[in-house]
Amino acid sequence: MAEEEPKPLTYIPETVLKKRKNNEDWAVKRRERLAAQRLRSKEDKKLVFKRAEQFIKDYRDKELDLIQMKHRVRRQKLKKPVPTDRESKLLFVIRIRGKTDMHATTRKFLHKMRLGQIFHGVFLKENEGTLSLLQRVQPYVTYGYPNLKSVRELVFKKGHGKIDKQRVPLTDNNVIEQALGKYNILCLEDIVHEIATAGPHFKEVSSFLWPFKLSRPEGSLTRKKTLYEDGGDTGNRGDHINELINTMN
Repeated sequence: MAEEEPKPLTYIPETVLKKRKNNEDWAVKRRERLAAQRLRSKEDKKLVFKRAEQFIKDYRDKELDLIQMKHRVRRQKLKKPVPTDRESKLLFVIRIRGKTDMHATTRKFLHKMRLGQIFHGVFLKENEGTLSLLQRVQPYVTYGYPNLKSVRELVFKKGHGKIDKQRVPLTDNNVIEQALGKYNILCLEDIVHEIATAGPHFKEVSSFLWPFKLSRPEGSLTRKKTLYEDGGDTGNRGDHINELINTMN
């Protein structure tokens, strides 16, 4: 029996082979793209759900902040804040909490006191108006009566002035003289004296001073939603503010 002759190989043009290869590559990429889209869609749905939950929580926290502030104001009206009979009327106020759970009204009062950022501190003079403001923003600040040592260290170490809305270091007495010379305040020691004694030009000097940027204290301020008098960190801490200033200076 005669052997069958081998069938000749079918010739496939190179262009056809390239097209097949391109089609296969395209099909693989399409499957990968669809799989990625399905995975991304699931993740997007989870993210949207989480965001919605966070938005609701933030809204409730802000409304709760407003309600609590109104309660504090009502209590304040029943019992007006009265300045202490201390010889020193100087207060140092530090913002210790952020803004995620803060109502816009609370933020407005903080900005009024120039406490736009966390761990910023300012000098204020104790009076009914100041105590009223502090009562409104109490959960976000701590304050007390700084001594001369604390005032001097803050001014010398952290002191900056506001010149043409710019933050300027107080390394040159000429800067102080240009801004405050008309009040006979010519150097850092004059600033310290005017602030520490809550003198007649306290408002002008404290307005000239840029809010103090303090360091985050290590191992403290862990109970920012509880009053200092109840073992927490917010509100009036009296003379103990000096200990906190020392850790943040």
